[in-house]
Amino acid sequence: MPAIGYGTWVNVGKNGRLLLEDKPKLVEAMSHAIDVGYRHLDTAHLYQTEPEVGWVVRKKIQEGVITREQVFITTKVWQHNHRPEDVEASVRGSLERMGLDYVDLVLMHWPMSISLNINLGQKDLVSYCKKNGIQCVAYTPFGSMMPNREDPNNQGTKYERGLVAIPKTLTKSRVVENASIFDFKLDASDVKTLDSLDNGYRTVRPLFWQDYEYYPFDRIDAPVPKLPEIFLKWEDGGKIDI
Repeated sequence: MPAIGYGTWVNVGKNGRLLLEDKPKLVEAMSHAIDVGYRHLDTAHLYQTEPEVGWVVRKKIQEGVITREQVFITTKVWQHNHRPEDVEASVRGSLERMGLDYVDLVLMHWPMSISLNINLGQKDLVSYCKKNGIQCVAYTPFGSMMPNREDPNNQGTKYERGLVAIPKTLTKSRVVENASIFDFKLDASDVKTLDSLDNGYRTVRPLFWQDYEYYPFDRIDAPVPKLPEIFLKWEDGGKIDI
């Protein structure tokens, strides 16, 4: 699995809806990402970008830029398909939307995803995963994925910890910047300084679940927000498609 992936989640507007009008920008940026060397694409049923991922991959194969074997594609199964009998149908649906014969990795999307960035190092969790041969993939490696969220002291992505980072951008110039991490090396004092910035701040905090008995994160005194519309695509565990 390549250490840097290109994330295909489009932005979420203030109304909680995915900004699907940004898809043309996504296609352009993703195409550029492959042209400059990205070989890891991260998508999901929830993102509603699987068709665009498949289109770009097929186009780049036709252009001779890549072969299918040279690109690592990840997709994810959303919550309404966690029943064992529903997983295969979900993956087959993803393949159909992408127009591809296979993907390289299928993940349970939520709540198993791991948020890792300069403010949230999660050392114990990362250590446990390493000891058990589990490769950690860091989403939100630069911080917030939602609009108008403060992101204190955010100064960079993952740093020599053996993690895979999935930065997301719709800006072509940042596609290259996000992957420009292999031309320098951090010494022990640099790593120690970066570690000191870990303040436990979560940019993705599911406060709408914090009254649940087994809520695993710190509870905060704040009004429970309304669920973003994108997460209201299933009801009572029903098989409602996205």
